[in-house]
Amino acid sequence: MAREKTRIKDIAERAGVSVGTVDRVLHNRPNVSKKSLEKVEKALEEMDYQPNMYASALAYNKEYTFYCIIPKHESEAYWEEVEEGAQAASELRRDFGFTVKMMYYNRFSAETFVKVMNDCIKQQPDGVIIVPSRLDVTRRFTDQLHELEVPFILLDSYMPDLKPLSFFGQDSFASGYFAARMLMLMAPKETEIMLMKQMRNGNVASKQQENRETGFRHYMHDHFPDIEIHEVNLALDDERESYDPILEKFFKEHPHVHHCITFNSKAHLVGDFLQRSNRRNIQIMGYDMVPKNADCVRQGSISFLIAQHAYMQGYACVETLFNAIVLKKEVEPVNYMPIELLTKENIDFYRRKNVG
Repeated sequence: MAREKTRIKDIAERAGVSVGTVDRVLHNRPNVSKKSLEKVEKALEEMDYQPNMYASALAYNKEYTFYCIIPKHESEAYWEEVEEGAQAASELRRDFGFTVKMMYYNRFSAETFVKVMNDCIKQQPDGVIIVPSRLDVTRRFTDQLHELEVPFILLDSYMPDLKPLSFFGQDSFASGYFAARMLMLMAPKETEIMLMKQMRNGNVASKQQENRETGFRHYMHDHFPDIEIHEVNLALDDERESYDPILEKFFKEHPHVHHCITFNSKAHLVGDFLQRSNRRNIQIMGYDMVPKNADCVRQGSISFLIAQHAYMQGYACVETLFNAIVLKKEVEPVNYMPIELLTKENIDFYRRKNVG
């Protein structure tokens, strides 16, 4: 049965005060005596009064600006879907004077993160969504946000020491462990596996990728310790044309490698090569349902993708800030995204825009 709406008039009658007094109490306005305040508060408790936070927020007529700090990215990339999700949530809440502004930094450059962070602070944000840089660098930013009492959400990499309002992303260690198990269901008798990386100065792009690899290697060590894992680096700074000779050389020198894995969203780099070189006896497992990866899945050069709802993450981060800041609701501090396995048979049923 629908709950009847509690009117201010009903509260006033219960408390034995005027409607104006109740209105002042509900909106934290001055000129209410202690005795009247106690009467109204008692009536509210007895009537289990639930304020209409949406109506109150609209009536308040305040404008809110949230900043989303994410890595620079190409089109049709993982971060583009995160951005689209964040903007969709912003559009949904536009009646509340709601704006989300994007700011970008170079994932391999702490200096660009510091610059963006300082620019963000200067804008006096109401809330911030952060894809973190290194812990020490990010802490300089989040410490200032705590001092300014600006709530922030961490996206992609969980750093609990920073004490965010909330976190959205996969449990990356569990994800890597899961990836290893799924891969070895296909390749239980293999003796060699190729691990494709993209690095700069010996580093991968994110802590999340590191943790995925750690989870993967833990599973392999525990269950398939004799399998040799060959690392192949397709350097981030190189032109894509330079990758073909590297891959050609590797597969010629390792004819017994039939399975590859990568922990970034660029499995299609190997998938495209395999299609062009007509190597049908090699399968890849990768991450993220970006269009180029999806095409390789449909063509058969990528066997599995692990998806993590990039669009949903962007959307949920903004919605969580809205709930916490505008509606004053409690929010979940840790939100792990599902670890989903996509194949040729189910990839067209994967829906990224399944929130809202």
